[in-house]
Amino acid sequence: MALASHSRHPLSLGLVQALGARGVRAAALETVREEAGQGVTARWNGLAVALGRPASAQGMATALQIQGDAVRLIPFADRLRPDAEAALARLAALGVEASILSGDCVPAVAAVSRATGLTAQAAASPLEKQEAIQRLQSAGRKVLMAGDGLNDGPALAAAHASIAPGSASDVGRQAADMVFTTDSLMAIPRAIRLARKTMHVVRQNFALAIGYNVLAVPLAILGHVTPLIAAVAMSTSSLIVVANSLRLSREAE
Repeated sequence: MALASHSRHPLSLGLVQALGARGVRAAALETVREEAGQGVTARWNGLAVALGRPASAQGMATALQIQGDAVRLIPFADRLRPDAEAALARLAALGVEASILSGDCVPAVAAVSRATGLTAQAAASPLEKQEAIQRLQSAGRKVLMAGDGLNDGPALAAAHASIAPGSASDVGRQAADMVFTTDSLMAIPRAIRLARKTMHVVRQNFALAIGYNVLAVPLAILGHVTPLIAAVAMSTSSLIVVANSLRLSREAE
């Protein structure tokens, strides 16, 4: 309980919730340290204790170690979020190809891969995740990384754009370009759609501004525009650009 409470990893959060529901109280620890991809280590009553990746396990699990010996293997079962399939369908409709990049063991990732139909890379270290992102970038892909763990920090920072939930680790939130506060994965396709719409509006505003200057400047040079008309036209141009930008507020709903 004490070791898990010092981590924002999804398995640790699940463990804290399950033990808390049973009324388990956390032990007193010293020199607590979390290492990306490995787990949490500390000192308990003078003994070295750790909670992290087991040496070998079938499925999703974590191991409690005392003095380097695994004394308890804790298995986990994971479920897809209720709107995961809807979010993936929306991403596909947007033309975004999704895949799984995970540090979890092969059996656990394979189960999710089968459920979603996505290609997957399992047992990836933080460095391997970063390298996978860089390989996609070298192939000319524009990469959006969505992640919530301490292990995802380097990959989130390396991607062209990154997004993390509000429940992510401090490292994940700091590394991500965007943080969504809801539990719904629909925030990811919504963010992509809004970003594309924003760029569309930006291009429209540039076109409006350029068009105004192309028409107005020659007329002003030729003396066909009075100062009053020029002032009104400039203000009208600015109002049109602002009104066009305000359309984005409806897209964000």
